[in-house]
Amino acid sequence: MKFSYCFLFFFLLQFAFSQEQVTFYFDNNKFELNKVESAKLQKWILENKTSKILSITGSTDEVGSTGFNDTLSQKRVSHIFTQIKGKINIRPDFKSISLGEKGATSTNKAENRKAIIHYLLEKDLDKEDEVLGIKKVEPEVIIPEDATLAEKVKLAKVGTKITLKNINFYQNTFATMPESQGTLYDLLFVMQNNPELIIEIQGHICCIDKDYRNLSTDRAKQIKRFLVYNGIQDYRVKTKGFGVSQPIYPIPEATPEQAAANRRVEIEILSKK
Repeated sequence: MKFSYCFLFFFLLQFAFSQEQVTFYFDNNKFELNKVESAKLQKWILENKTSKILSITGSTDEVGSTGFNDTLSQKRVSHIFTQIKGKINIRPDFKSISLGEKGATSTNKAENRKAIIHYLLEKDLDKEDEVLGIKKVEPEVIIPEDATLAEKVKLAKVGTKITLKNINFYQNTFATMPESQGTLYDLLFVMQNNPELIIEIQGHICCIDKDYRNLSTDRAKQIKRFLVYNGIQDYRVKTKGFGVSQPIYPIPEATPEQAAANRRVEIEILSKK
């Protein structure tokens, strides 16, 4: 078992989650339950065969040294864990929390010599992650580099950035070169065929220490002008210029290829159906 001293986690368990808890009390300086509390624990086990344990928190009164009390509360948690192990389901991320005398919240010392089991009832197990505030992590989507722009957008999630290939501008201007037309119309096609799609066009430049003329923003706006001119609603296309603040390769670039990689236009998916 791993012991945690995270006091914040204790309060999150205690107050933030909709869960059950049961408390068992120990005699002074003891880490094993007396006959009465032991019988109470066994009865609880019999009544909770279908429950699931989330954590056990141990604490002590303030009598004795801090080190002694920390060890004592750990042993109390271990004792409870030994009694329930193999008899009730336990979450894989089960927490054993030893608070020692930091868990002494009552003026009655006897009430501080305790171990608390936090658990879920069977009726709540179908919404276990929701009760615990755990969000499911979706698997990472791998977008093939050689996929078409339409395929990349289809695979992309909100927040995904996609580099627009073959978008080139005349030097020191925001005017696109003729070879950019293919990609521009690919982007237009994607926007036309995905009416719920909202994007941000993001410009990046290379080779200098600062975007003094705000060229990266102007280039992003130029691509937006193309889309809006061809019928895409203005609100569906945001723009932003990052200058040289997000280079792929360090500036100054070591090769023309690195400069070309830094000098790019990306779209970020803001919303899609």
